[in-house]
Amino acid sequence: MASLPLRLLNRSFAQYLRWRMPRIDRTRRSPDEFQDRWMDYLLTHARHTRFGEEHKLKSVRTYEQFREQVPVRDYDEHVGYINRMLAGERSVLWPGFVQWFSKSSGTSSDRSKYIPVTGENLRKNHIRGCWDAMSLYYHERPSAGLFSRKNLIMGGSIQERRPSGAKIGDISGIMLANFPSVGRPFYTPSFDTMLMQNYEKKLEAVARESMVEDVGMVGGVPNWTMLLMRRILELTGATNMREVWPNFELFTHGGISFEPYKAQFEKLIGPDSINYQEIYNASEGYFGLRDDLNRDDMLLLVDNGVFYEFLPRDQWEAEHPQAIPLSEVEAGVTYGVVVTTNAGLWRYNLGDTIEFTSVRPFRFHITGRTKQFINTFGEEIMVGNTDRALALTCADLDCTVTEYTVAPVFIHKPGERGAHEWCVEFGRPPRSLSAFAKTLDQHLQNVNGDYAAKRKSDMVLTEIMVNVIAPGTFHRWMKMRGRLGGQGKVPRLRTSRAFMEEILEFGHVSQRHSPIVTP
Repeated sequence: MASLPLRLLNRSFAQYLRWRMPRIDRTRRSPDEFQDRWMDYLLTHARHTRFGEEHKLKSVRTYEQFREQVPVRDYDEHVGYINRMLAGERSVLWPGFVQWFSKSSGTSSDRSKYIPVTGENLRKNHIRGCWDAMSLYYHERPSAGLFSRKNLIMGGSIQERRPSGAKIGDISGIMLANFPSVGRPFYTPSFDTMLMQNYEKKLEAVARESMVEDVGMVGGVPNWTMLLMRRILELTGATNMREVWPNFELFTHGGISFEPYKAQFEKLIGPDSINYQEIYNASEGYFGLRDDLNRDDMLLLVDNGVFYEFLPRDQWEAEHPQAIPLSEVEAGVTYGVVVTTNAGLWRYNLGDTIEFTSVRPFRFHITGRTKQFINTFGEEIMVGNTDRALALTCADLDCTVTEYTVAPVFIHKPGERGAHEWCVEFGRPPRSLSAFAKTLDQHLQNVNGDYAAKRKSDMVLTEIMVNVIAPGTFHRWMKMRGRLGGQGKVPRLRTSRAFMEEILEFGHVSQRHSPIVTP
């Protein structure tokens, strides 16, 4: 049990978090009011920036005018402005000098992105999102004791400093570098360790420092956090994390889907389940979090410096995409996410896709990426489909998958049928690869009707192909590409075969299930 002073300190923090709840409740009841306020605020504050003058933001009074004068843009159409900011130019996309830039590796290309993180964005978006997460967790679990123990964040680092004074790093590293000194005693390991650049050395140092602490909460990307826990078990000789951290109560996760990893986490943690809180915190902003621990969806954060818009499916690849405001979205529909933020991103196409599970309050699931799907044969497969089918398959066959990627097998001549080819790294392999492939294929049909239609009687698509590669292959491949760490994510689905061929060439295929593709 924590000491009396720590219990009293935790009680004080809990009181502060309760004080924040009425504002969060108002955002759930009246989201449109908060979105209208933020649109007005963003337009007012940016009207005298270079961007604001070029797009005549001073004359914009309505959402319709905003949509007419500012087109939906991706990173490539922001990069000219961002490069000027990196060089030290003031008031380009947002007033004043911007010191911090989040380096985002992403999954759709090998080129890094540099996302501005203004002081206001740091305080009123990313840090506010963290406080909202804690407020909602303590609201759901009043007996929580996170502020009487240590918390561990698997964060990034600060990697570059430009002559202009700009500092560049992972968004988690930027947040750690700006973390208030009053909060540092509640975290492990030391901040010098957490900001180390070499990820493999950092993983070892974090394991050794944190394994002797009383840790109550861990936050991070699931796959990298699993590596940390496994290393701690190796170092301590413990059979599960409960033996190392008996008061471990919360895992906060984001970045990739948790569904394929949950069973592995439960085994690593051991007896007595913990709480899981998903968050949607990207380099571009803190956008959502799980506000009800009994649900599996997230609440959209509408009072955090962001004005949201959404792209219907038929606009994802349009030359001039037309977005709709939050007030017009429908539950059960998948949209691409477009944001305007107090970091100076203007109608920025994130490339993420979400499906709303409810409106007012607006809750959602992340379903994938607008550039990470397979629709080669009209099957409309999204990452959410493959993650779900994989989790069900692993539960059925008592196996675990640590990483995977999928690509189409193309039809090259009349009479051939296509397929989906999977490259899989198992944590615990199934007894039969053939049974794994058949079960996975069936679950994929169950979660996606378009895929089931194309699989019917093997008319268009035949059963999936599965390549098994050695444990650690994806890790070594990501290291070779310079993508280790929380910002580096294995590409799940691609319409091309470039990544698939690269991985197959990089790693040894130990086992293969390959149905006949041609009749």
